[in-house]
Amino acid sequence: MSSRPMRRSQSNRMIGGVLGGVAQHFGWDATVLRVVYVVVSILSVAFPGILIYLLAWLLIPLEGEPRRLS
Repeated sequence: MSSRPMRRSQSNRMIGGVLGGVAQHFGWDATVLRVVYVVVSILSVAFPGILIYLLAWLLIPLEGEPRRLS
């Protein structure tokens, strides 16, 4: 696990870079994390997975962006 704050990935992204950033932060394989996330989202009728992804997209800053104080 990295000691730096979690960021959305600019280089390892499919949509918003959320899962790529989480994978980089914890040292996991991004492809495996994406597959697991999609399967869990589908099994939970997709709504919670989509909502969580959208919230993370809004709340986790992009790599290279200065930290916002809000």
